[in-house]
Amino acid sequence: MATSKSNTPSIDVAAALRRGAAQFRDLNPKEPGQWPILPKIASCIAVSIGVVVLGWFAVLSDADQSLEAARAKEPKLKADYRSKLTQAVNLNELKKQKEQVQEYVTQLEKQLPGKAEMDALLSDINQAGIGRGLQFELFRPGQVVVKDYYAELPIAIKVSGRYHDVGSFVADVANLSRIVTLHDLVIAPPPKDTSGTLMMQATARTYRYLDAAEVAEVKRAAAAAKSKQKGKKS
Repeated sequence: MATSKSNTPSIDVAAALRRGAAQFRDLNPKEPGQWPILPKIASCIAVSIGVVVLGWFAVLSDADQSLEAARAKEPKLKADYRSKLTQAVNLNELKKQKEQVQEYVTQLEKQLPGKAEMDALLSDINQAGIGRGLQFELFRPGQVVVKDYYAELPIAIKVSGRYHDVGSFVADVANLSRIVTLHDLVIAPPPKDTSGTLMMQATARTYRYLDAAEVAEVKRAAAAAKSKQKGKKS
């Protein structure tokens, strides 16, 4: 019985490889447009792979920098979180403390006389000394010193009298309804005096709050000084 054989085409792999390799010989790098098809395809694939690889590394480099920056911020963010968490847990207690501080500040402000009350306060200090039988040798208000939210008035005082009267006068000044402080106290017997009296020199400082116009003026002066300082630096 006769058998039929199918005619299947055979591929010469070695010959195909030789033909392909021949296309890569004697290529002119200055005229890639005239290259055979295989070198063109291979060069396109190589360029594409190079672009993808370079882009990938560029993206990874930026991502790595962002990651390091985020890691550097992590300790500070954790500390801020813990601080805010503590504040949140103790919020009610902090509110109560704020209210207590505000009440205390309000009480202190009430002890500061206004501009119109300063004359009455100076009279109270003077009357406290006269009431104790002291002799005023000097009672001279000085120049007002304006601070951020209050004004300070120094008063030079020199009185003479008996020991207990001087002590009582100091106590009376401390117990005035308004805040008055005594500074630079010097107590000594007068020169060539044998009557047993003492002489006290001191600087009494009293304070008053600033009204709205004065506070605005202080802020304007501070802003002007700050602007002037920036101008010098620039």
